[in-house]
Amino acid sequence: MSFQITPTIQSFMDKIIQKTQSENPKWGKVFEECFLNTLETTIQRNPDGTSFVLTGDIPAMWLRDSSAQLRPYMLLAKMDEEVYQLIKGLVTLQFRNIHHDPYANAFNREANGKGHQDDQTEMTDLIWERKYEIDSLCYPIQLAYLLYLNTGRTEHLDDEFIKGLKDILQVWRTEQNHENSPYHFIRDTDREEDTLVNGVGTPVGYTGMTWSGFRPSDDRCEYHYLVPSNMFAVVVLGYVEKLSSVIDLPAEIVAEAISLKEEIQAGIEKYAKVKNKAGEEIYAYEVDGLGNYKIMDDGNIPSLLSIPYLGYVKNDDAIYLNTRKTILSPENPYFYKGKYAEGIGSSHTWEHYIWPMALAIQGLTAQTKSEKKEILDILVNTDGGTNRMHESFDVDNPEAFTREWFSWSNMMFCELLLDYYDYQVKI
Repeated sequence: MSFQITPTIQSFMDKIIQKTQSENPKWGKVFEECFLNTLETTIQRNPDGTSFVLTGDIPAMWLRDSSAQLRPYMLLAKMDEEVYQLIKGLVTLQFRNIHHDPYANAFNREANGKGHQDDQTEMTDLIWERKYEIDSLCYPIQLAYLLYLNTGRTEHLDDEFIKGLKDILQVWRTEQNHENSPYHFIRDTDREEDTLVNGVGTPVGYTGMTWSGFRPSDDRCEYHYLVPSNMFAVVVLGYVEKLSSVIDLPAEIVAEAISLKEEIQAGIEKYAKVKNKAGEEIYAYEVDGLGNYKIMDDGNIPSLLSIPYLGYVKNDDAIYLNTRKTILSPENPYFYKGKYAEGIGSSHTWEHYIWPMALAIQGLTAQTKSEKKEILDILVNTDGGTNRMHESFDVDNPEAFTREWFSWSNMMFCELLLDYYDYQVKI
């Protein structure tokens, strides 16, 4: 069963589109296409009330993507029961899937055996892909908390939520000492970014942070303490602590969340701060606890650019500003500048291709409305004539892009436009 557009949604869209007419009518055209596209083409309501959310042109649901795809609709969840039930249904399915396997990042709608079943890891017929990423566990906690915060309702914070939460904390505790981990992953491929070195990744030392096999791009980490994802973990562990005063969380879960938060934060403070070429203190993208680190950023979220958006620091934090300046410069190997745009790309796509969602994050973390406006204009002028966002595009030729149908990117544009008009999800 697909999702039907409600009068509340239509009225809200009409209001936003009307606002764009005096500044740039193309903003409204792209917003309408993107806001409707996710609801009309990616959502499948199951008979049990859960919501399966396709990432777009791949027939599977990513824990990360699905959370981000529905986040902008959070603005309507308090006033529209259908929207609340839609997001509640996703939270339920996410935590059910996490309990099935907290190391998996993407799932099938049913146990049909589709996806990367030949990977050398512990696959099941329900799992599409089993690339372990910290952020795949952060996003569902964030979505569940924000649904409570923006509606005041707690029906979705049920026993399935608590079971999945317990699994998440256990994995993050285990992965503080990766040598004790049961997780391994090998893919028979010529693309080295899609498989882990020796099935377990490169060596790491203990830092207090928690290990990640892959980046939110689904490309493997070079050094496995992925700093922005650990920052995201700190934020959502704080949400768990806050929820303890709202619902009856077991005391051991709350204590473990607080302990993990403190240990991961201490690891970030000790190991994640490095110097850029100018000698300024910045955050590294990845570290290994053995003295190695990576100065870069990736177009996917969580990223270093996104950490104020995640709620880790404010956008005027001194170290963040140094980091922002560094990663929006050639010191970041994935920063590209061309005839039509400049911004951050990814190891996941080609050289000189930048990611619209990275541009959206640049706008969402900007300090001025003028920068947000400039980025909105760039985004609609580089859509390849489709009125939609894509995974990435060539900075010298926007008609050359990857993934014609990519809902996460569409919704990041919507979120930036809504932010521009002062419609923000409460975090």
